Amino acid sequence: MSTDREIALLTNPTAGKGRALRVRDEVVPRLRSAGIGVRTIEGRDADEALDLARAAVADGVDALVLVGGDGLVNLGLQAAATTGTALGIVPAGTGNDVARYLGFSRKDPLAAADRIAGSLVREERVHLDLARTSGRYFATVLAAGFDAVVNERANQMTWPRGQMRYNLATVAELRTFTPLPYVLDLDGVERRIDAMLVAVGNGPSFGGGLRIAEGARLDDGLLDVVVIKPLSRIELVRTYPKLFKGTHVDHPQYERHRVRRVTVAAPGIVGYADGERFAPLPMTIECVPAAIGVL
Repeated sequence: MSTDREIALLTNPTAGKGRALRVRDEVVPRLRSAGIGVRTIEGRDADEALDLARAAVADGVDALVLVGGDGLVNLGLQAAATTGTALGIVPAGTGNDVARYLGFSRKDPLAAADRIAGSLVREERVHLDLARTSGRYFATVLAAGFDAVVNERANQMTWPRGQMRYNLATVAELRTFTPLPYVLDLDGVERRIDAMLVAVGNGPSFGGGLRIAEGARLDDGLLDVVVIKPLSRIELVRTYPKLFKGTHVDHPQYERHRVRRVTVAAPGIVGYADGERFAPLPMTIECVPAAIGVL
Protein backbone atom coordinates (compact mmCIF):
# COMPACT_ATOMS: atom_id res chain seq x y z
CA MET A 1 0.00 0.00 0.00
CA SER A 2 1.26 3.44 -0.85
CA THR A 3 0.03 6.98 -0.28
CA ASP A 4 1.35 10.34 -1.33
CA ARG A 5 2.01 11.24 2.30
CA GLU A 6 5.48 11.95 3.60
CA ILE A 7 6.47 12.82 7.14
CA ALA A 8 9.66 13.99 8.77
CA LEU A 9 10.29 11.93 11.91
CA LEU A 10 12.41 13.85 14.41
CA THR A 11 13.89 11.96 17.36
CA ASN A 12 15.50 13.20 20.56
CA PRO A 13 18.13 10.50 21.18
CA THR A 14 18.40 11.37 24.88
CA ALA A 15 14.66 11.37 25.67
CA GLY A 16 13.47 8.79 28.17
CA LYS A 17 17.09 7.77 28.92
CA GLY A 18 17.54 6.55 25.34
CA ARG A 19 14.08 5.03 25.01
CA ALA A 20 13.25 7.37 22.11
CA LEU A 21 15.74 5.66 19.79
CA ARG A 22 14.21 2.26 20.50
CA VAL A 23 10.75 3.68 19.94
CA ARG A 24 11.82 5.22 16.64
CA ASP A 25 13.09 1.87 15.41
CA GLU A 26 9.69 0.35 16.26
CA VAL A 27 7.49 2.96 14.66
CA VAL A 28 9.32 3.64 11.40
CA PRO A 29 8.46 0.19 9.89
CA ARG A 30 4.89 0.54 11.20
CA LEU A 31 4.42 3.89 9.47
CA ARG A 32 6.00 2.69 6.25
CA SER A 33 3.77 -0.39 6.25
CA ALA A 34 0.83 2.03 6.25
CA GLY A 35 2.17 3.47 3.01
CA ILE A 36 3.64 6.64 4.49
CA GLY A 37 7.01 7.94 3.39
CA VAL A 38 9.24 8.51 6.41
CA ARG A 39 12.20 10.87 6.40
CA THR A 40 14.14 10.35 9.66
CA ILE A 41 16.02 13.31 11.09
CA GLU A 42 18.06 13.72 14.28
CA GLY A 43 20.12 16.69 15.35
CA ARG A 44 23.37 16.56 17.28
CA ASP A 45 21.94 19.25 19.53
CA ALA A 46 18.74 21.28 19.88
CA ASP A 47 19.85 24.00 17.45
CA GLU A 48 20.64 21.53 14.69
CA ALA A 49 17.41 19.61 15.35
CA LEU A 50 15.40 22.82 14.99
CA ASP A 51 17.19 23.70 11.77
CA LEU A 52 16.42 20.25 10.36
CA ALA A 53 12.80 20.45 11.45
CA ARG A 54 12.33 23.89 9.88
CA ALA A 55 13.96 22.69 6.65
CA ALA A 56 11.60 19.71 6.49
CA VAL A 57 8.57 21.94 7.05
CA ALA A 58 9.78 24.36 4.36
CA ASP A 59 10.28 21.38 2.06
CA GLY A 60 6.57 20.61 2.28
CA VAL A 61 6.31 17.41 4.35
CA ASP A 62 2.74 16.56 5.33
CA ALA A 63 3.64 16.33 9.00
CA LEU A 64 6.46 16.72 11.47
CA VAL A 65 6.31 13.73 13.82
CA LEU A 66 8.22 13.92 17.09
CA VAL A 67 9.60 10.94 19.01
CA GLY A 68 10.43 12.26 22.45
CA GLY A 69 8.98 14.21 25.34
CA ASP A 70 7.59 17.69 25.93
CA GLY A 71 10.98 19.31 25.26
CA LEU A 72 11.03 17.93 21.73
CA VAL A 73 7.38 18.88 21.25
CA ASN A 74 8.34 22.42 22.21
CA LEU A 75 11.10 22.38 19.61
CA GLY A 76 8.66 21.08 17.01
CA LEU A 77 6.23 23.89 17.78
CA GLN A 78 8.87 26.47 16.84
CA ALA A 79 9.19 24.81 13.43
CA ALA A 80 5.54 24.09 12.64
CA ALA A 81 3.32 26.59 14.47
CA THR A 82 1.15 28.69 12.12
CA THR A 83 2.70 27.03 9.02
CA GLY A 84 -0.15 24.65 8.22
CA THR A 85 2.15 21.63 8.65
CA ALA A 86 0.63 19.12 11.05
CA LEU A 87 2.40 17.84 14.15
CA GLY A 88 2.45 14.22 15.29
CA ILE A 89 3.61 12.92 18.66
CA VAL A 90 4.99 9.52 19.60
CA PRO A 91 5.53 9.86 23.36
CA ALA A 92 8.97 8.72 24.51
CA GLY A 93 9.99 11.23 27.16
CA THR A 94 9.57 11.58 30.89
CA GLY A 95 6.62 13.95 31.31
CA ASN A 96 4.72 13.64 28.01
CA ASP A 97 2.07 16.15 29.06
CA VAL A 98 1.10 17.13 25.52
CA ALA A 99 0.59 13.47 24.62
CA ARG A 100 -1.49 13.15 27.79
CA TYR A 101 -3.68 16.05 26.64
CA LEU A 102 -4.38 14.25 23.37
CA GLY A 103 -5.09 10.85 24.91
CA PHE A 104 -2.09 9.08 23.39
CA SER A 105 -0.88 5.91 25.08
CA ARG A 106 2.40 6.74 26.72
CA LYS A 107 3.36 3.07 26.88
CA ASP A 108 2.37 1.81 23.41
CA PRO A 109 4.30 3.64 20.67
CA LEU A 110 2.82 1.43 17.94
CA ALA A 111 -0.68 2.54 18.94
CA ALA A 112 0.49 6.15 18.65
CA ALA A 113 1.97 5.41 15.22
CA ASP A 114 -1.30 3.82 14.08
CA ARG A 115 -3.28 6.87 15.21
CA ILE A 116 -0.90 9.18 13.38
CA ALA A 117 -1.05 7.10 10.20
CA GLY A 118 -4.84 6.92 10.24
CA SER A 119 -5.18 10.63 10.91
CA LEU A 120 -2.75 11.46 8.13
CA VAL A 121 -4.44 9.26 5.53
CA ARG A 122 -7.90 10.59 6.44
CA GLU A 123 -6.58 14.17 6.61
CA GLU A 124 -7.91 14.54 10.15
CA ARG A 125 -6.32 16.82 12.70
CA VAL A 126 -7.27 18.76 15.81
CA HIS A 127 -6.33 22.41 16.05
CA LEU A 128 -4.85 23.57 19.33
CA ASP A 129 -4.12 26.98 20.78
CA LEU A 130 -0.55 27.83 21.70
CA ALA A 131 0.93 30.41 24.02
CA ARG A 132 3.55 32.76 22.60
CA THR A 133 6.13 34.95 24.30
CA SER A 134 8.78 36.96 22.42
CA GLY A 135 8.09 34.90 19.30
CA ARG A 136 8.55 31.55 21.07
CA TYR A 137 5.68 29.12 21.53
CA PHE A 138 4.71 26.70 24.27
CA ALA A 139 1.88 24.20 24.64
CA THR A 140 1.64 23.35 28.34
CA VAL A 141 2.37 25.68 31.27
CA LEU A 142 4.79 28.50 31.99
CA ALA A 143 6.22 28.15 35.51
CA ALA A 144 7.11 31.50 37.06
CA GLY A 145 7.58 31.01 40.79
CA PHE A 146 8.65 28.33 43.26
CA ASP A 147 8.44 25.65 40.55
CA ALA A 148 10.68 27.69 38.24
CA VAL A 149 13.23 28.23 41.03
CA VAL A 150 13.34 24.45 41.59
CA ASN A 151 13.92 23.91 37.86
CA GLU A 152 16.72 26.45 37.85
CA ARG A 153 18.45 24.84 40.84
CA ALA A 154 18.05 21.32 39.42
CA ASN A 155 19.62 22.40 36.13
CA GLN A 156 22.72 23.56 38.03
CA MET A 157 23.09 20.19 39.80
CA THR A 158 25.21 17.44 38.29
CA TRP A 159 24.05 14.75 40.71
CA PRO A 160 21.84 12.79 41.04
CA ARG A 161 20.19 12.17 37.68
CA GLY A 162 16.49 11.97 36.87
CA GLN A 163 13.57 12.81 39.13
CA MET A 164 15.60 12.55 42.35
CA ARG A 165 17.54 15.65 41.34
CA TYR A 166 14.29 17.63 41.25
CA ASN A 167 13.21 16.17 44.58
CA LEU A 168 16.46 17.32 46.21
CA ALA A 169 16.19 20.74 44.56
CA THR A 170 12.64 21.05 45.93
CA VAL A 171 13.78 20.25 49.45
CA ALA A 172 16.67 22.71 49.17
CA GLU A 173 14.45 25.55 47.96
CA LEU A 174 11.74 24.86 50.55
CA ARG A 175 14.22 25.78 53.29
CA THR A 176 14.77 29.31 52.04
CA PHE A 177 11.96 30.23 49.62
CA THR A 178 9.76 33.18 50.57
CA PRO A 179 6.77 34.64 48.71
CA LEU A 180 7.58 36.91 45.79
CA PRO A 181 6.13 40.33 44.92
CA TYR A 182 4.41 39.97 41.54
CA VAL A 183 3.06 42.57 39.18
CA LEU A 184 0.54 41.08 36.73
CA ASP A 185 -1.08 42.73 33.75
CA LEU A 186 -4.23 40.71 33.00
CA ASP A 187 -5.69 41.92 29.69
CA GLY A 188 -4.77 45.45 30.67
CA VAL A 189 -5.77 45.24 34.34
CA GLU A 190 -2.83 45.52 36.76
CA ARG A 191 -2.67 43.31 39.84
CA ARG A 192 0.06 43.53 42.51
CA ILE A 193 0.23 40.51 44.79
CA ASP A 194 2.62 38.44 46.89
CA ALA A 195 2.57 34.78 45.86
CA MET A 196 4.44 31.49 46.02
CA LEU A 197 4.04 31.04 42.30
CA VAL A 198 2.29 32.23 39.19
CA ALA A 199 1.69 29.76 36.38
CA VAL A 200 0.36 30.55 32.91
CA GLY A 201 -1.45 27.57 31.42
CA ASN A 202 -2.25 26.98 27.79
CA GLY A 203 -3.06 23.42 28.88
CA PRO A 204 -3.81 22.08 32.36
CA SER A 205 -0.65 20.23 33.38
CA PHE A 206 3.13 20.16 33.32
CA GLY A 207 5.91 18.15 34.92
CA GLY A 208 4.40 14.76 34.13
CA GLY A 209 0.80 15.38 35.21
CA LEU A 210 0.96 18.19 37.78
CA ARG A 211 -2.44 19.78 37.06
CA ILE A 212 -1.53 23.28 38.22
CA ALA A 213 -3.85 24.92 35.66
CA GLU A 214 -6.76 22.53 36.19
CA GLY A 215 -9.60 23.42 33.85
CA ALA A 216 -7.44 25.00 31.15
CA ARG A 217 -8.51 24.05 27.64
CA LEU A 218 -6.40 23.99 24.50
CA ASP A 219 -9.12 25.27 22.18
CA ASP A 220 -10.79 28.18 23.99
CA GLY A 221 -8.57 31.06 22.86
CA LEU A 222 -7.62 31.86 26.47
CA LEU A 223 -4.76 31.42 28.92
CA ASP A 224 -5.35 30.33 32.51
CA VAL A 225 -3.26 32.36 34.95
CA VAL A 226 -2.97 30.57 38.29
CA VAL A 227 -1.80 32.34 41.44
CA ILE A 228 -0.89 30.49 44.63
CA LYS A 229 -0.80 33.09 47.38
CA PRO A 230 1.55 32.75 50.38
CA LEU A 231 1.60 29.39 52.17
CA SER A 232 3.67 28.07 55.04
CA ARG A 233 6.29 25.50 54.07
CA ILE A 234 4.27 22.77 55.77
CA GLU A 235 1.12 23.80 53.92
CA LEU A 236 3.00 23.91 50.61
CA VAL A 237 4.22 20.34 51.15
CA ARG A 238 0.72 19.25 52.17
CA THR A 239 -0.87 20.86 49.11
CA TYR A 240 1.64 19.49 46.58
CA PRO A 241 0.04 16.03 46.16
CA LYS A 242 -3.29 17.68 45.33
CA LEU A 243 -1.73 19.02 42.12
CA PHE A 244 -1.83 15.53 40.59
CA LYS A 245 -5.62 15.44 40.94
CA GLY A 246 -6.33 19.12 40.40
CA THR A 247 -8.03 19.37 43.80
CA HIS A 248 -5.81 22.28 44.88
CA VAL A 249 -8.36 24.56 43.20
CA ASP A 250 -10.41 24.46 46.42
CA HIS A 251 -7.56 25.92 48.50
CA PRO A 252 -8.30 29.44 49.80
CA GLN A 253 -4.90 30.67 48.56
CA TYR A 254 -5.65 29.65 44.95
CA GLU A 255 -6.69 32.17 42.28
CA ARG A 256 -7.42 31.69 38.58
CA HIS A 257 -7.75 34.34 35.87
CA ARG A 258 -8.65 33.62 32.25
CA VAL A 259 -7.13 36.10 29.80
CA ARG A 260 -5.94 36.50 26.24
CA ARG A 261 -2.71 38.21 27.25
CA VAL A 262 -0.72 38.49 30.48
CA THR A 263 2.51 40.11 31.60
CA VAL A 264 4.20 38.53 34.62
CA ALA A 265 6.91 40.39 36.53
CA ALA A 266 8.80 39.32 39.67
CA PRO A 267 12.43 39.74 40.77
CA GLY A 268 15.00 37.02 40.21
CA ILE A 269 12.79 34.48 38.42
CA VAL A 270 13.53 32.67 35.15
CA GLY A 271 10.41 31.33 33.42
CA TYR A 272 10.21 27.69 32.30
CA ALA A 273 7.66 26.29 29.81
CA ASP A 274 7.25 22.78 28.39
CA GLY A 275 10.13 21.96 30.75
CA GLU A 276 12.45 24.30 28.84
CA ARG A 277 14.25 27.40 30.11
CA PHE A 278 12.65 30.42 28.46
CA ALA A 279 13.69 33.83 29.82
CA PRO A 280 13.93 35.95 32.97
CA LEU A 281 10.79 37.80 34.03
CA PRO A 282 9.14 40.06 33.07
CA MET A 283 7.48 38.08 30.28
CA THR A 284 4.42 38.87 28.20
CA ILE A 285 2.46 35.84 27.03
CA GLU A 286 -0.43 35.83 24.57
CA CYS A 287 -2.74 33.09 23.34
CA VAL A 288 -2.55 32.23 19.63
CA PRO A 289 -5.81 30.43 18.81
CA ALA A 290 -5.70 27.31 16.62
CA ALA A 291 -1.97 27.84 16.02
CA ILE A 292 -1.10 24.19 15.34
CA GLY A 293 -2.82 21.20 13.77
CA VAL A 294 -2.06 17.90 15.50
CA LEU A 295 -2.60 14.43 14.06
